Amino acid sequence: MSLPPAVNTLDASGDDRSVAFHAQLAAMPAALFQFDPRMRDGWYADRYFLRSAATLVHDGRNPVVRMQVFAKQTGIVAGVFETVRLLQTQMAHDGDSAAVPFTALRIRTLMDGDPVEPRESVMHIDGPYRAFAHLETAALGVLARRSLIATNVSRTIVAAAGKPVIFMGARHDDWRVQTPDGYAALVGGAGSVSSNAGGAWWGEEGVGTMPHSLIAAFDGDVVAATLAFTRYVREHEPGIAVSSLVDYRNDVIGDSLAVARAMREEFGDGVLGAVRVDTSEMLEDRAMADVPDSELLPGERRGGVNSAIVRRLRVALDDAGFPGVGIIVSGGFKPTKIRRFETNGVPAAAYGVGSSLLGHNNGEVDGLVTNFDYTADIVAVDGRVEHKMGRPEKDNPRFVLLDHALLARSDAERARRTNAAEFIAR
Repeated sequence: MSLPPAVNTLDASGDDRSVAFHAQLAAMPAALFQFDPRMRDGWYADRYFLRSAATLVHDGRNPVVRMQVFAKQTGIVAGVFETVRLLQTQMAHDGDSAAVPFTALRIRTLMDGDPVEPRESVMHIDGPYRAFAHLETAALGVLARRSLIATNVSRTIVAAAGKPVIFMGARHDDWRVQTPDGYAALVGGAGSVSSNAGGAWWGEEGVGTMPHSLIAAFDGDVVAATLAFTRYVREHEPGIAVSSLVDYRNDVIGDSLAVARAMREEFGDGVLGAVRVDTSEMLEDRAMADVPDSELLPGERRGGVNSAIVRRLRVALDDAGFPGVGIIVSGGFKPTKIRRFETNGVPAAAYGVGSSLLGHNNGEVDGLVTNFDYTADIVAVDGRVEHKMGRPEKDNPRFVLLDHALLARSDAERARRTNAAEFIAR
């Protein structure tokens, strides 16, 4: 699905914005959002909204109100179209009478992609309050979450000075928010998303090539894994740009050159589009052994993906005859770090950014954690030790072994009791 761009320019006429708004809304029908039907009954509402509506019914009141929605931060609005469809389909019945028609509401709103300032009105909703009182919780939650992602992505895009930013937040949050988060990221300007679910509302597919686990499955052989992956995509997914993940053995220069040469030998020039460097900040790449601190940016750490290793990798690729192989960097990138890379001419071709776009990775603030991210690694293959550098297996004496037979018996007994209860109820 290709949506027309939002009209955000200050000199756009009201008619232009109206046409763009209704075109985008038409491209995003209510069914796209898969609203839980329990919304209409207030299942997702803060309880005081339900009691407020009940109080009005009890007192025989049904005031026509104007609800004003405003933002508290400077940012990019997202979630407007979803909110409109939410109001359209989930309004309450008015007491015992028929549902209030959607046409009873008058909605004036900004659009997804519009910039917004603190305390600036984003939406006005006029209508009988009892019809939509229970939707305030869900509507504000939609706007808050979508605008958070869109704003963080937009700021990252600005820092990247036009270079592609890949939204890689899927692994850092609940799977149920992958699709709306991916949409919000694209509203904010992300060039692509990492999962098919993330691109679903736009009709896009996830991008990306290989994880560390694929390399582990090839016994830690980065070259073998890259060649096998390339053979697969050329036969089954032609057109996929191939990038090789080159930090598995903590030797990004050595493995990048080995991959580039092997790819050229088997497939010719131009097939390897890029190498991706994702070195853990807990490790120093092998090439850093002879890098003086003066080669780093002021205050930059020697571990992880730093400017020195990217510059040295670029020189190594160019000198070996691979100027067309780009360098994608990921792992710990935020707008500040990206801006420093760009300001200082660090030759990164694209940035993969994940949890920071969700508002994570700010440590602990006022006693609350701002992130709780997990990482998964393969640590053994076919019974042999095999893992990414610096990520060995660690057992835990508190582990509990899943007993499949016991689980099957428990599930069967639960199903029997449930079926019996449903039969009695009938």
